[in-house]
Amino acid sequence: MWKSIQYLSVILAVVCVQQLRADTPANCTYEDIRGVWEFSESEASAERSEVCNGSQVLLNKVRFELLFPNIAVDNFGNKGIWTIIYNQGFEVVINYRKYFAFSDYRQNGTNVSSLCHQTRPGWSHDVLGHNWACFTGLRISGSHEPKTYTTKLGGPVGVYRQNPHSIQQINSIQSLWTAKHYPHLEGKPLRDIHNMKGGPKSRILSPPAPAAVTDKDWRDALQLPDHFDWRNISGVNYVSPVRNQGSCGSCYAFSSMGMIEARLRVQSNNTVQEILSPQDVVSCSEYAQGCDGGFPYLIAGKYAQDFGLIPESCFPYTGAGDQCHEKKCRRYYTAHYDYVGGYYGACNEEAMRLALVRKGPISVSFEVYDDFMSYAGGIYKHTGVTHGLQFEPFEITNHAVLAVGYGVENGQKYWIVKNSWGTGWGESGYFRISRGSNECNIESIAVEAIPIP
Repeated sequence: MWKSIQYLSVILAVVCVQQLRADTPANCTYEDIRGVWEFSESEASAERSEVCNGSQVLLNKVRFELLFPNIAVDNFGNKGIWTIIYNQGFEVVINYRKYFAFSDYRQNGTNVSSLCHQTRPGWSHDVLGHNWACFTGLRISGSHEPKTYTTKLGGPVGVYRQNPHSIQQINSIQSLWTAKHYPHLEGKPLRDIHNMKGGPKSRILSPPAPAAVTDKDWRDALQLPDHFDWRNISGVNYVSPVRNQGSCGSCYAFSSMGMIEARLRVQSNNTVQEILSPQDVVSCSEYAQGCDGGFPYLIAGKYAQDFGLIPESCFPYTGAGDQCHEKKCRRYYTAHYDYVGGYYGACNEEAMRLALVRKGPISVSFEVYDDFMSYAGGIYKHTGVTHGLQFEPFEITNHAVLAVGYGVENGQKYWIVKNSWGTGWGESGYFRISRGSNECNIESIAVEAIPIP
């Protein structure tokens, strides 16, 4: 059941300290992380704003063995859990304390070498969010020696053109969905299009395959309805309005805010209809890369729990990397967050349906190919047709969106998904995508979080 998790790898994006932003383009696999680690930690304090930049005195040492598939054991015999976070790094929760760090790397021009046997300075704190400290990790042993991966940084250049012949071809070779020309996208810089798809820091090289369905999930899923849509539950809409991220690679923030907004509505019987601020995340979160991308696990989950999310009215969206200013506003926190299935690599269709129906919309990510940009309606499946744009393979991005429901049409199962490209795109800002076949990896890394109203 867990075989696929042994081959996980994805790409890294963030540093974990408030006030210190840095690129972390490492690329480490599950097996690079699994093993025995020694963490060197500074003295704990009540301050969560301290910059963990490697200057702290690290006196306390503790060892962890990170076991398959997600079990952690410390040198005192305490058991906990752990998960890799894409290929960015990993998080350990054990003995009522959380440890979060990113894998180390070295950059020489456009060449990046991932040093998967050690971490960059990370943060730790207790499960109540108190007694923060800085730490670094060093892997002592494991199932194999961590490799040093070398990748290249780069990005697309030029402007975006929609080929009428390609749109015609998409519509002629299949009947599940239709494509059309979007005038407002014509001539946009490819960098902006790349950001709309997730941004350069949201790319995924080798996402996990869906895990096998457990017997319990299989039985529970049999009781679910064939169609479900949080936009219409007995005539009530629990989903916040569609928004437009513009040319900023902030889809991860919109997906995260959308999930928390919807789940607040679900938990409060639609009485808490707050619109939350993606700009606060873009400008202030050190768990993401601003307009260059990020990942919902670190925003809807970790950032929301550690620092809280503020209303849109407190920090309106500009679609740019505006400077962060401390805002004295109401903050919404998350009580719990996780990958659907329990950890990275445990996701599948039935676990997603159960999470969605029981708790509310879930944040999902998928690979955006060129034909998706022309989606007008129907049930999307990748056709392989392009507009003649020659992107390098590492530029395929991981776009974060919000799954709000599912259904079946003429025997074809689908997810109902809220995008962040405005109401003038797709089906009034939404799209449907094939379900049950892991189309474009949409069933591989779903995230859910439980907000506190």
